[in-house]
Amino acid sequence: MTANIMVAEDDYDISDLLKMYLECEGYTVFCAENGLKALEIADQNDLQLALLDIMMPEMDGLALTQKIRSKSNIPIIILSARNMLNDKILGLNLGADDYLTKPFNPLEVVAKVKAILRRTYQLSHVSEDSSLLVVGELILDLNSFILKKDGMEITLTPTEFKILSLIMRSPGRVFTKEQIYEAVSGEFFENDANTLMVHISKLRSKIEDNPQSPAYIKTIRGLGYKIEKQKK
Repeated sequence: MTANIMVAEDDYDISDLLKMYLECEGYTVFCAENGLKALEIADQNDLQLALLDIMMPEMDGLALTQKIRSKSNIPIIILSARNMLNDKILGLNLGADDYLTKPFNPLEVVAKVKAILRRTYQLSHVSEDSSLLVVGELILDLNSFILKKDGMEITLTPTEFKILSLIMRSPGRVFTKEQIYEAVSGEFFENDANTLMVHISKLRSKIEDNPQSPAYIKTIRGLGYKIEKQKK
């Protein structure tokens, strides 16, 4: 599929390299060398995905993630030279969908971009006869991308939406971490387990009455996760 992608990166070598690889896949690429320019591009163009470096002048990638997420649900991948768990968790908590640490293989970036776009596109074209998923007090509308609990709307990031739509289709079924991650983001790598744990934790904080003792999303030790059918 064709898509408009923004690369916000102050290292021109990295920016040019990603632009070349992504354009070879048929994507239209907008480049920004600082956070304010990136925000301007995001406001003025119909973007389908953003790649954001953390360390940028004018506005860093974390603040930019927060700004974009307040206006749009496009997938966001954070790029950073920092291999620090706290930065990764903060980026995901602010609404990023994935995280890549420099140095990275540009082919890996392209693979993640293609996988995320493919799954986002597929989820946005759900037939009307299966547009609502219901588990207990949770109602997920696959056409409007809206989750409600007890009639109250809950805001989800694109990745949270994809995880929830996957497990709500099969209440009681155990999904391995690999199955969940591959379904929402593409190929699974060993360090992606921590990323998935952050997304699950954020989902629980949004849908559970008590995230420390979840009634919906259960951890199956040594296997993965499932969503429980609620007893009446």
